[in-house]
Amino acid sequence: MNKTVKLVEIGPRDGFQNVKSFIPTGIKLNIVDGLVQAGFKKIQIGSFVSPKAIVQMKDTAYIARKAIEQYPEVEFFGLVPNLYGAKAAAEAGLKEITPVISLSVSHNLANVKRTHEQSLEEIKRIREEFPDLRITQDIATVFGCPFEGEMSIDALLELIGKLHDIGIHAFTLCDTVGLAYPTIVENVFCTVKREFPGVEFNVHIHDTRNMGILNSYVALQCGADSIQTTVGGLGGCPFAPGATGNTSSEDLVYMLNKCGYETGIDFNKLLATAKYTKSVVEGDFSGHHIMIPENPCVVTQN
Repeated sequence: MNKTVKLVEIGPRDGFQNVKSFIPTGIKLNIVDGLVQAGFKKIQIGSFVSPKAIVQMKDTAYIARKAIEQYPEVEFFGLVPNLYGAKAAAEAGLKEITPVISLSVSHNLANVKRTHEQSLEEIKRIREEFPDLRITQDIATVFGCPFEGEMSIDALLELIGKLHDIGIHAFTLCDTVGLAYPTIVENVFCTVKREFPGVEFNVHIHDTRNMGILNSYVALQCGADSIQTTVGGLGGCPFAPGATGNTSSEDLVYMLNKCGYETGIDFNKLLATAKYTKSVVEGDFSGHHIMIPENPCVVTQN
């Protein structure tokens, strides 16, 4: 079995977006620096959304440009809700973007104010307008919706098929409100990997019910190409009631290290970054469970 796993840090986007008090740009850059120093090679730098929608993201373009300039070896990417956001991301120098569509029609209306048909048309326009940009499509509420409950796997396959026809060949399947459980994660990933061979499928699991680590591990065992986490378990979805806490980067790295996986992440440096983040950001760290010691070097990497 391949014992190397690709971890993707999304704290600067999904972690920061729920924080009500604006995080100073310098602090955001410090956290990004800590994540790079810890060894992350792929980081979601933010969302290219209207500041009226999420004021926390008003400096995303500036942070993206600074990060790309300082760390050309790192893959930075950003979430975009529409064509306007895609243009802003491209102008900031990003080579990869992530549009978002919810499997749940109700959540899609709440999150991006569109029907499925309208979202698909917008994604098609983005694909045609930016043929050279890598697009990894986020699909939200795959494992459950706060409005509609558990979702149909047949509906998921149909939606992936439509997106694949548009020209999307990489997806992140998202547990937006932490409703996933191990057998549904197994069923979803085994099915999509079978039905769409050669297509990239990543996983994004919230830790709302303390199953983020377990569900992420199950997805990995079933062929997930990468796992998304946030430093300190910070974050949630502002448009999904009850979506508290992402899967903690340091918790997952600790578990994977103990299981013999090569993550490429320096655990002590990641702990130090998590400790710094918790000290300067007033947010929801409910997805974090590891006790951070006064001296991060007390915890050693196996």
